[in-house]
Amino acid sequence: MELTVTEFVTLDGVVQAPGGPGEDPSGGFAHGGWVQPHSSAELGAHIVDIFSRADAFLLGRGTYGIFSGYWPRVTSPDDPIAGPLNRLPKHVASTTLRRVEWTNSKLLEGDTVEAVRRLKASPGRELQVHGSCGLLQTLLEHDLVDVLRLHVIPVTLGSGRRLFAAGTQPRTLRLDASRITPNGVALLTYRFAGPLRVGTIGQPD
Repeated sequence: MELTVTEFVTLDGVVQAPGGPGEDPSGGFAHGGWVQPHSSAELGAHIVDIFSRADAFLLGRGTYGIFSGYWPRVTSPDDPIAGPLNRLPKHVASTTLRRVEWTNSKLLEGDTVEAVRRLKASPGRELQVHGSCGLLQTLLEHDLVDVLRLHVIPVTLGSGRRLFAAGTQPRTLRLDASRITPNGVALLTYRFAGPLRVGTIGQPD
């Protein structure tokens, strides 16, 4: 399976608490809920399309807690987001949780990096990561991400957890798809394309 990551991100790189004011106030973060004013039918359709590609999910502890507190209550199997989330396997990376109770959820066993490598070697389409910023840093550090889907919201916050933190590997990414919603959200799909390349401006490669 390809490991794909989907993130809402501000122009200054913040990914913390996009969904609501109380979603993640850790570190004194006071700006939760910065996506909703920029939502649109086009953004919603884009998210639905992403979920339709999933064969399994990989979630960090925080995102698992948020998702498991809401999506099991949406019981229609035809719901384009709740359906896949409730039905498909969900692998949870956590060093503090002792059990997970959401249907088809399972804690990763042993070393997280090796466990993710085993999951990626399984047959299927996409192993999807949504949110899960802490887990994402581990995935980036160990070069485990194949595709990065960013929903860039036209705001700056000045504080909060960032998309790329220390430990991110120098890499080149290829832009595979892009478009702008009527509300100014940039929908960008990048594929990791190898080591960082450098050169001098004005000189041939």
